[in-house]
Amino acid sequence: MLFQKKGAVQGFNQDSDNPERTGPARFWELVKGELATVLIANLLFLAACIPVITIPPALFSLHLVMRKIVLGESVSCVRDYFAAFKQGWRCAYGAFFLTVVPMGIAGYGAAFYQRRMSEYPVFIAPFALCTTVFLVAMLASTYLYGLLCSGKSLRNSIKPALILGVAKPLRAVLAALCYYGMLLLAVLFFPLSGLYLFLIGFSLPCLLGNFYIRTVIKQYLGF
Repeated sequence: MLFQKKGAVQGFNQDSDNPERTGPARFWELVKGELATVLIANLLFLAACIPVITIPPALFSLHLVMRKIVLGESVSCVRDYFAAFKQGWRCAYGAFFLTVVPMGIAGYGAAFYQRRMSEYPVFIAPFALCTTVFLVAMLASTYLYGLLCSGKSLRNSIKPALILGVAKPLRAVLAALCYYGMLLLAVLFFPLSGLYLFLIGFSLPCLLGNFYIRTVIKQYLGF
Protein backbone atom coordinates (compact mmCIF):
# COMPACT_ATOMS: atom_id res chain seq x y z
CA MET A 1 0.00 0.00 0.00
CA LEU A 2 1.33 3.38 -1.00
CA PHE A 3 1.32 6.30 1.40
CA GLN A 4 1.55 9.91 0.29
CA LYS A 5 3.74 12.16 2.41
CA LYS A 6 1.85 14.76 4.32
CA GLY A 7 1.86 18.14 2.53
CA ALA A 8 3.33 16.76 -0.68
CA VAL A 9 2.00 18.27 -3.89
CA GLN A 10 1.41 15.68 -6.56
CA GLY A 11 1.91 16.48 -10.22
CA PHE A 12 0.20 14.87 -13.16
CA ASN A 13 0.16 11.06 -12.93
CA GLN A 14 2.83 11.24 -10.23
CA ASP A 15 2.79 9.05 -7.13
CA SER A 16 4.88 9.09 -3.98
CA ASP A 17 7.25 6.36 -5.23
CA ASN A 18 8.39 8.38 -8.23
CA PRO A 19 10.56 11.49 -7.93
CA GLU A 20 9.26 14.65 -9.52
CA ARG A 21 10.40 15.08 -13.10
CA THR A 22 12.30 18.27 -13.75
CA GLY A 23 13.65 20.26 -16.66
CA PRO A 24 12.25 20.05 -20.21
CA ALA A 25 10.59 16.69 -19.56
CA ARG A 26 8.54 18.13 -16.72
CA PHE A 27 7.63 21.23 -18.71
CA TRP A 28 6.32 19.27 -21.68
CA GLU A 29 4.46 17.03 -19.27
CA LEU A 30 2.72 20.14 -17.95
CA VAL A 31 1.96 21.40 -21.47
CA LYS A 32 0.50 18.08 -22.60
CA GLY A 33 -1.52 17.68 -19.43
CA GLU A 34 -2.99 21.20 -19.51
CA LEU A 35 -2.88 22.14 -23.19
CA ALA A 36 -6.59 22.97 -23.25
CA THR A 37 -6.13 25.26 -20.23
CA VAL A 38 -3.20 27.01 -21.92
CA LEU A 39 -5.31 27.63 -25.03
CA ILE A 40 -8.37 28.83 -23.11
CA ALA A 41 -6.28 31.08 -20.86
CA ASN A 42 -4.73 32.72 -23.92
CA LEU A 43 -8.16 33.44 -25.38
CA LEU A 44 -9.41 34.77 -22.04
CA PHE A 45 -6.40 37.05 -21.80
CA LEU A 46 -6.94 38.46 -25.29
CA ALA A 47 -10.64 39.02 -24.63
CA ALA A 48 -9.94 40.70 -21.28
CA CYS A 49 -7.40 43.02 -22.92
CA ILE A 50 -9.86 44.43 -25.47
CA PRO A 51 -10.82 47.47 -23.34
CA VAL A 52 -7.03 48.15 -23.02
CA ILE A 53 -7.43 49.62 -19.55
CA THR A 54 -8.00 46.07 -18.25
CA ILE A 55 -4.59 44.81 -19.41
CA PRO A 56 -3.01 44.84 -15.89
CA PRO A 57 -5.61 42.58 -14.21
CA ALA A 58 -5.76 40.43 -17.36
CA LEU A 59 -2.01 39.90 -17.14
CA PHE A 60 -2.10 39.15 -13.42
CA SER A 61 -4.89 36.60 -13.91
CA LEU A 62 -2.92 34.89 -16.66
CA HIS A 63 0.10 34.61 -14.39
CA LEU A 64 -1.98 33.14 -11.58
CA VAL A 65 -3.53 30.43 -13.77
CA MET A 66 -0.16 29.52 -15.31
CA ARG A 67 1.49 29.37 -11.88
CA LYS A 68 -1.19 26.97 -10.65
CA ILE A 69 -0.39 24.71 -13.60
CA VAL A 70 3.34 24.88 -12.84
CA LEU A 71 2.70 23.91 -9.21
CA GLY A 72 0.57 20.96 -10.28
CA GLU A 73 -2.55 22.36 -8.67
CA SER A 74 -6.07 21.72 -9.88
CA VAL A 75 -7.13 24.43 -12.33
CA SER A 76 -10.59 25.56 -13.35
CA CYS A 77 -9.46 27.97 -16.04
CA VAL A 78 -12.46 30.27 -16.48
CA ARG A 79 -13.38 30.36 -12.79
CA ASP A 80 -9.80 30.87 -11.58
CA TYR A 81 -9.06 33.47 -14.22
CA PHE A 82 -12.02 35.70 -13.47
CA ALA A 83 -11.71 35.19 -9.71
CA ALA A 84 -8.14 36.52 -9.91
CA PHE A 85 -9.31 39.29 -12.23
CA LYS A 86 -11.95 40.40 -9.74
CA GLN A 87 -10.02 39.97 -6.51
CA GLY A 88 -6.53 41.00 -7.57
CA TRP A 89 -7.12 44.03 -9.77
CA ARG A 90 -5.67 46.50 -7.25
CA CYS A 91 -2.31 44.81 -6.89
CA ALA A 92 -2.39 44.03 -10.62
CA TYR A 93 -2.43 47.73 -11.52
CA GLY A 94 0.28 48.43 -8.96
CA ALA A 95 2.54 45.65 -10.27
CA PHE A 96 1.94 46.68 -13.88
CA PHE A 97 2.90 50.31 -13.37
CA LEU A 98 5.81 49.44 -11.08
CA THR A 99 7.13 47.38 -14.00
CA VAL A 100 6.19 49.43 -17.05
CA VAL A 101 7.08 52.90 -15.77
CA PRO A 102 10.69 52.20 -14.65
CA MET A 103 11.39 50.04 -17.70
CA GLY A 104 9.86 52.60 -20.05
CA ILE A 105 11.66 55.62 -18.61
CA ALA A 106 14.98 53.80 -18.19
CA GLY A 107 14.74 52.24 -21.65
CA TYR A 108 14.06 55.61 -23.27
CA GLY A 109 16.90 57.19 -21.31
CA ALA A 110 19.33 54.43 -22.30
CA ALA A 111 18.43 54.84 -25.99
CA PHE A 112 18.68 58.65 -25.72
CA TYR A 113 22.12 58.66 -24.12
CA GLN A 114 23.43 55.82 -26.27
CA ARG A 115 22.95 57.91 -29.41
CA ARG A 116 25.00 60.75 -27.93
CA MET A 117 27.82 58.85 -26.22
CA SER A 118 30.12 58.87 -29.24
CA GLU A 119 29.95 62.66 -29.43
CA TYR A 120 29.76 63.39 -25.71
CA PRO A 121 31.54 60.74 -23.59
CA VAL A 122 30.10 62.31 -20.45
CA PHE A 123 26.80 60.61 -21.32
CA ILE A 124 28.33 57.19 -20.58
CA ALA A 125 27.45 57.57 -16.89
CA PRO A 126 23.71 58.29 -17.33
CA PHE A 127 23.56 55.59 -20.01
CA ALA A 128 25.00 53.05 -17.58
CA LEU A 129 22.57 54.19 -14.88
CA CYS A 130 19.53 53.91 -17.16
CA THR A 131 20.66 50.51 -18.42
CA THR A 132 21.10 49.24 -14.87
CA VAL A 133 17.67 50.48 -13.80
CA PHE A 134 16.09 48.89 -16.87
CA LEU A 135 17.72 45.50 -16.27
CA VAL A 136 16.96 45.44 -12.53
CA ALA A 137 13.32 46.40 -13.14
CA MET A 138 12.99 43.74 -15.84
CA LEU A 139 14.52 40.97 -13.72
CA ALA A 140 12.60 41.98 -10.60
CA SER A 141 9.31 41.98 -12.52
CA THR A 142 9.59 38.24 -13.15
CA TYR A 143 9.73 37.55 -9.41
CA LEU A 144 7.18 40.23 -8.55
CA TYR A 145 4.36 38.44 -10.35
CA GLY A 146 5.45 35.11 -8.95
CA LEU A 147 5.33 36.44 -5.38
CA LEU A 148 1.96 38.11 -5.93
CA CYS A 149 0.50 34.89 -7.31
CA SER A 150 1.84 33.08 -4.23
CA GLY A 151 -0.40 35.20 -2.02
CA LYS A 152 1.94 37.96 -0.88
CA SER A 153 0.71 41.55 -0.92
CA LEU A 154 2.15 44.09 -3.32
CA ARG A 155 3.84 45.99 -0.50
CA ASN A 156 5.50 42.84 0.81
CA SER A 157 6.53 41.68 -2.67
CA ILE A 158 8.45 44.70 -3.99
CA LYS A 159 11.57 44.43 -1.82
CA PRO A 160 12.06 40.65 -2.14
CA ALA A 161 11.43 40.88 -5.89
CA LEU A 162 14.24 43.42 -6.22
CA ILE A 163 16.55 41.35 -4.03
CA LEU A 164 15.83 38.13 -5.91
CA GLY A 165 16.22 39.89 -9.26
CA VAL A 166 19.76 40.91 -8.30
CA ALA A 167 20.73 37.86 -6.23
CA LYS A 168 19.16 35.20 -8.49
CA PRO A 169 19.52 36.70 -11.97
CA LEU A 170 19.89 33.51 -14.02
CA ARG A 171 16.33 32.26 -13.54
CA ALA A 172 15.05 35.81 -13.89
CA VAL A 173 16.89 36.22 -17.23
CA LEU A 174 15.36 33.00 -18.55
CA ALA A 175 11.89 34.11 -17.41
CA ALA A 176 12.39 37.57 -18.91
CA LEU A 177 13.40 36.04 -22.23
CA CYS A 178 10.09 34.17 -22.17
CA TYR A 179 7.92 37.10 -21.08
CA TYR A 180 9.52 39.83 -23.17
CA GLY A 181 11.79 38.13 -25.71
CA MET A 182 9.23 35.72 -27.15
CA LEU A 183 6.63 38.50 -27.37
CA LEU A 184 9.10 40.79 -29.13
CA LEU A 185 9.93 38.09 -31.67
CA ALA A 186 6.23 37.45 -32.29
CA VAL A 187 5.61 41.17 -32.87
CA LEU A 188 8.59 41.44 -35.23
CA PHE A 189 7.36 38.50 -37.29
CA PHE A 190 3.73 39.63 -37.35
CA PRO A 191 1.49 38.82 -39.28
CA LEU A 192 3.20 35.43 -39.74
CA SER A 193 2.99 34.98 -35.98
CA GLY A 194 -0.68 35.95 -35.83
CA LEU A 195 -2.00 32.44 -35.25
CA TYR A 196 0.66 31.78 -32.61
CA LEU A 197 -0.29 34.95 -30.72
CA PHE A 198 -3.97 34.09 -30.94
CA LEU A 199 -3.60 30.53 -29.64
CA ILE A 200 -0.64 30.40 -27.22
CA GLY A 201 1.44 33.53 -27.79
CA PHE A 202 0.84 34.90 -24.29
CA SER A 203 -0.07 31.90 -22.15
CA LEU A 204 2.81 29.62 -23.21
CA PRO A 205 5.60 32.17 -22.51
CA CYS A 206 3.88 32.94 -19.21
CA LEU A 207 3.81 29.25 -18.33
CA LEU A 208 7.47 28.80 -19.25
CA GLY A 209 8.53 31.90 -17.32
CA ASN A 210 6.72 30.76 -14.19
CA PHE A 211 8.29 27.34 -14.64
CA TYR A 212 11.78 28.87 -14.52
CA ILE A 213 11.24 30.94 -11.37
CA ARG A 214 9.20 28.39 -9.42
CA THR A 215 12.16 26.89 -7.53
CA VAL A 216 13.52 30.28 -6.47
CA ILE A 217 10.08 31.40 -5.24
CA LYS A 218 9.68 28.08 -3.41
CA GLN A 219 13.05 28.48 -1.67
CA TYR A 220 12.22 32.04 -0.66
CA LEU A 221 8.76 31.24 0.68
CA GLY A 222 9.99 28.09 2.40
CA PHE A 223 7.40 25.69 0.96
